[in-house]
Amino acid sequence: MAIAIKCEKRDLFGKNASRRLRREGKVPGIFYGTNTETVPLTLDKQDVIDILKSESGANTIFKVTFGSETRDAILSMMQIDPVSDELLHTDLIQVAMDKEIKVSVPFSLVGDSVGVKTEGGFVDFVTREVEVECLPQHIPDSIEVDISELHMNQSIKIEEIPPPEGIKFLSDPTSVIVLVSAPTKEEEVEVEEIEEEAVEGEEVESAEAEKQEEDKEEKKE
Repeated sequence: MAIAIKCEKRDLFGKNASRRLRREGKVPGIFYGTNTETVPLTLDKQDVIDILKSESGANTIFKVTFGSETRDAILSMMQIDPVSDELLHTDLIQVAMDKEIKVSVPFSLVGDSVGVKTEGGFVDFVTREVEVECLPQHIPDSIEVDISELHMNQSIKIEEIPPPEGIKFLSDPTSVIVLVSAPTKEEEVEVEEIEEEAVEGEEVESAEAEKQEEDKEEKKE
């Protein structure tokens, strides 16, 4: 089911006006696109949250109505307060369903790496998203990357992942998406220290148990 939201045209601007809107559960925004009028808007904060929580997240194409007009749009350039994580402002870009657009799509790792399961390595997820160009209806929720055959010190680059039909990757093809790395010496030392502490703890517990048994025997005598 397509998401549709209703907005109001905004005629009050400035920090004070924006604060009042946010206290009322609203978010200031702006709608724009190629060959279209730029329109300041007031959005319902919950509508934005619902879009972000949908399966396609920030890449969701939705219907936006303001005044007598209804347009296809996508969220862009969201401003978030770094302290409170509050949504402060968002841009809405008009989408033409017959024209390609550029968006960022997340990678999704699938499978259990051989290098982790049997060789003691760990997964380093380096590049978490890729910029793509495609028609709006072809935007994928994510791009799957199978890491099950990845051994220690091996990696997968963007150029090794075939793009889905109708999608073009725009990011640097030599960018590493994921690699399986060997633990550093510092990590190995930490593991050894943890193991030594565990052994010492067991020895202390054993000594305490023996002492308690000796005390019991002495009391019996």
